[in-house]
Amino acid sequence: MNSQNGPYLKKEALCSALGAARLCQLAMGCAVIAMVTHSAGYSGSYGVFCMAAWCFCFSMSVVVFFLDATRLHSCLPVSWDNLTVTCAAVATLMYVTASVVYPLFFVRAECPYAGCDVRDFRIAVTVCSIIGTLAYGAEVVLCRARPGQIVVGYMATVSGLLKVVQSFVACIIFGALANGSEYYRHGGTIYCMVVYAFCFTLTTLVVIMTVCRRPKNVRCMPFDRLVVVCTLLEVLLYLSVSVVWPVFCFDTKYGSPWRPSSCPRGKCPWDSQVVVSVFSFVNFALYVADLVYSQRIRFVSTHVPVNSRV
Repeated sequence: MNSQNGPYLKKEALCSALGAARLCQLAMGCAVIAMVTHSAGYSGSYGVFCMAAWCFCFSMSVVVFFLDATRLHSCLPVSWDNLTVTCAAVATLMYVTASVVYPLFFVRAECPYAGCDVRDFRIAVTVCSIIGTLAYGAEVVLCRARPGQIVVGYMATVSGLLKVVQSFVACIIFGALANGSEYYRHGGTIYCMVVYAFCFTLTTLVVIMTVCRRPKNVRCMPFDRLVVVCTLLEVLLYLSVSVVWPVFCFDTKYGSPWRPSSCPRGKCPWDSQVVVSVFSFVNFALYVADLVYSQRIRFVSTHVPVNSRV
């Protein structure tokens, strides 16, 4: 990092649309955490998840803002543009989830005492969380590559952002599988579990390789072609589990097409099986969209000089 090329601090970290979005992220994150710890409160697994999501995103935003403002990110062996847009995409998804889960389980709860100041705090937390979601989404939009532009960072493209969403949806599937889905009862559902884990690992490796500037280590084929091949494989695998999982869970021979009346709410394997089935179709659609869009990325990048690729 050469300080003679300009000021020590980066002015664009504050005086730009991207800087304003990041300052809003910090402000909303600080407000949410302060109100939750002060009076709004959190309890149970859902409350702990929301609090963990807000704290994680706030910590990540502090680090990103500090490294960007001080230009210290140039000392890191990572692709800064790919890393920041990936962090913003992850934070957007986590804030969206928390903004839905928290009011669903806490705002509608009974007031612990007269006056209901706690509910007012919880409503304020929800509003600030929604504003934080918009701030993270604005960063993703500002950093996203536009059609026809030179592809500088793969994670800034639609295909790269879809990789983040696919990994996030896979985490939801894993959570449902762990929540009493009884996937171990049949060989078909065990196969589905293996496919979910394999596709998640493959997608995560692509993201890590991109962020860590490791695509050049792939010698057998260009990185953009490797991504297309991996995505095609994931599409085929998710197509299989989208058929196998519902058959082994909802066919009368193996399970039940309707929710059993004796199944307790919140601890019913059938509910978890439905969640896994729904999000399997969601991820299948995401991988198909990724495969279609990755063809466009490959076509555009063939006209880009080699030194400008990821």
